[in-house]
Amino acid sequence: MTDLTPIIREKLDQAAGLLNEHRLDCWLTFVRETSQVYDPALNLILGFGLTWESALIVSRSGRKVAIVGRFDADNARRLGAYDEVIGYDQSIGDALRAQLAQINPSSIALNYSLSDSGADGLTFGMYARLTRLLAGTPYPAQFVSAEDIVRRLRERKSPRELERIRRAIDVTRQVYDELLAQPLVGMSERQVHALAGDIVARHGCGFAWERAGNPIVNAGPDSAIGHGMPGDLVIQPGQLVHFDMGLRCDGYCSDLQRMVYVRREGESEPPEEVRRAWQACWAALEAGRATLKPGALGWQVDAAARAELTRHGYPEYLHAFGHHIGQQAHDGGSVLGPQWDKYGDLPNKPIEAGSVFAIELGVMVAPYGYIGIEENVLVSEAGAEYLSAPQTQLWQQ
Repeated sequence: MTDLTPIIREKLDQAAGLLNEHRLDCWLTFVRETSQVYDPALNLILGFGLTWESALIVSRSGRKVAIVGRFDADNARRLGAYDEVIGYDQSIGDALRAQLAQINPSSIALNYSLSDSGADGLTFGMYARLTRLLAGTPYPAQFVSAEDIVRRLRERKSPRELERIRRAIDVTRQVYDELLAQPLVGMSERQVHALAGDIVARHGCGFAWERAGNPIVNAGPDSAIGHGMPGDLVIQPGQLVHFDMGLRCDGYCSDLQRMVYVRREGESEPPEEVRRAWQACWAALEAGRATLKPGALGWQVDAAARAELTRHGYPEYLHAFGHHIGQQAHDGGSVLGPQWDKYGDLPNKPIEAGSVFAIELGVMVAPYGYIGIEENVLVSEAGAEYLSAPQTQLWQQ
């Protein structure tokens, strides 16, 4: 049906197991007109958009039911992932109430979350619509957030998912190798950005976030650090050049940063302050990675990296140490970050074996520019392992 079909079948089976772990009776994903509002979990459990009001239901027993508009029903049947596909014409209400009555749930996990963007696809209007459809039944009083189901569904990568992530990472590494084989001096950020697009196109992959800011290219100290789009700054000798690029291959993503120092005439290596900052960043990244194990909490991993960086005399980075990658470069789920209000409850979640994280941090080194390090790692029972050869040395041109 789609290139994600085998993974969707795996994930639906996995979802039933998660319901049992969390002692929840069913998971209900309620959507409509997904070309306007696409639920973040749809690519895990369906793989295509829907038009009319639709309910995708997984029960604790393992039964999966899709209630969709008549003209979406054939697509859902061809997927071969649902035990029953019910098409309707005028209203979803009767079929939805009937299916819930069969399950007789005491808890219904819905697609909303206060903290996790990857589990928060239910709009307020759709929540109100659902409660109206189920008026007079006990079900609205049984609604809870499905965030822990969706989070763990994302975090526990299957072998097929890992294979696709590894390919995305490998292609990203190849693109970086080709891009940085070119002499950078005299090129603008915008020109380097365009060249990267040509190389990626030859590899047959796409970009993991908006092309306008992918790759991020920062030339020297005056470039906008963060999510800024490449501009007209020209790469000069004596500058640090920072890259942040993620690719999507076969539906799964990478997210890697790379660094180059452009030597001035007569220099054989970067200045001492640049080398010192590079070593401090790597020590901090490794401190975080050493703490990244199943059962650790996200804030504990972040705290280890943050403490190591400040121990070397550098300021704290103003973001989380790590985020999940999967079908998106920022894939939702738990965060390896501090207990700041903007991260909600996500830093307090225990790390899952099978998770793939992008871990990152950086410092500004005046007057040379920004050093940013980002690598992708797989969490296993033994700890976190790099999914490709990391850039342990600052590259030079």
